[in-house]
Amino acid sequence: MVEKKTEAGLRLMIVDDEEAARYGMRRSLGGFGYEIEEAESVEAARLLMKEWRPDLLLLDVNLPGASGLEFLSELKEANGDAPLVILITAHGSERMAVEAIKSGAHDYLSKPFELDDLRLVIKNAFETVQLRRENRSLRRRIEIEGTSRGALIGTSEAMRRVRAMIEKVAETDATVLVRGESGTGKELVAREIHERSMSRRSGAFIAVNCAALPSELIESELFGHEKGAFTGAAARRRGKFEQADGGTLFLDEIGDMSANVQAKLLRALEERHIERLGGNESIAVDVRIVSATHRPLEQEIKDGNFRADLFYRLRVVTVEIAPLHERREDIPVLAETFARAAAERYNLPVRLIGQSALRRLIEYEWPGNVRELRNTIERAAIMAEGDELTALDLPEEIKKSSSARNGDSDGEPETDGSLLIPFTADFRSDRKEFERRYIARCLEDSGGNVTRAATVLGMHRQSLQHKLRELGLARRYVSVSSEAQEKPDN
Repeated sequence: MVEKKTEAGLRLMIVDDEEAARYGMRRSLGGFGYEIEEAESVEAARLLMKEWRPDLLLLDVNLPGASGLEFLSELKEANGDAPLVILITAHGSERMAVEAIKSGAHDYLSKPFELDDLRLVIKNAFETVQLRRENRSLRRRIEIEGTSRGALIGTSEAMRRVRAMIEKVAETDATVLVRGESGTGKELVAREIHERSMSRRSGAFIAVNCAALPSELIESELFGHEKGAFTGAAARRRGKFEQADGGTLFLDEIGDMSANVQAKLLRALEERHIERLGGNESIAVDVRIVSATHRPLEQEIKDGNFRADLFYRLRVVTVEIAPLHERREDIPVLAETFARAAAERYNLPVRLIGQSALRRLIEYEWPGNVRELRNTIERAAIMAEGDELTALDLPEEIKKSSSARNGDSDGEPETDGSLLIPFTADFRSDRKEFERRYIARCLEDSGGNVTRAATVLGMHRQSLQHKLRELGLARRYVSVSSEAQEKPDN
């Protein structure tokens, strides 16, 4: 019975038809703590992989039956999360190995090779395996958060300010006014405030859309009513204030509330007591109020549509959410998060966002903001047929908007370039640039302390140093002298 893989274990499978070669390689790698298994053919490797999942294959090209190249192609087609492959080629066949690398092999060794070269190639490959694991863990965390908190994902300065405000206000009982266009995620901010409050999170989070309820019903919805209070009130009903007692009441689109209800809401906020419709009992309530609006309430006050005293009572703290077109650098990670969430939700293959689609997503103005982006990606994920989402999978209005801005060309978007990820060779290059900016910003926040930044990113310090070298950031953030002087957090 093959033992199960541990979380930290690194697994290597040696696939070679020469027993002596397998023995030599296994012996030279045996002291490094790897779990090693052997197979003499592709068929034997297939059988073993049904119950033992390797991280890395050391695969000979010349094998009886199916060749190593055929097995490499099979692995890449069958599973996007296939193990890394290092090809072992015969002397003089390096050209074939280079072609195989273009097809998906991680590296190659040409026989005969030095054992030190073997150890170095294996070590480097396993560093890549570790980075893959950390990236999968990070992506999974993003997916989980993205399902319910997609609007809070992003590294833009605007989103950093929102998260900073949430951190400051969460443990207070101050009323909060969340302002932003429709679809920016105002309710998600309110939920985040509630969930980060140790004193409120055990209570209920109750949301009321003031714009969705007729004015004659919203008072009953908020404060409840007694039996017989009005036609149709067949029984006593607890309102949202009572339901949210000990927790948070979120009043969305507060600017649509009628003048009569505004007066009663102000009284409830000041006295922390309510009365049900048709009743005379004063009921104490302990509720934290978070409200939201897309309306300019200052203008509504001037027009006589909103009470100034209620406005000042609601906006003890104000959180402003920028529209999506003002934080375009967040679009790539949001789009990928929604694509993966859609794949999981609808049991679809996970498709990356292709360069042509990503360009148009970044160029589009997004009048519906993050909500519109999420719906667009979900539709594209459902309708797409290829391995990635392309511009052809996007709605016509997005493609037409892009064409109009670029004069029906594939040139760069008309922008100052400060917010956009530059488009280079392909999606990988764009994503690499995004990683570079994300990690650099994290290091800036950590004062250049690599240890602290690694903790924030959920990475090992050595893995972050490796990533910095890969992204060309090592000279800026890591040097021999700075590493020697760097002090970990106390």
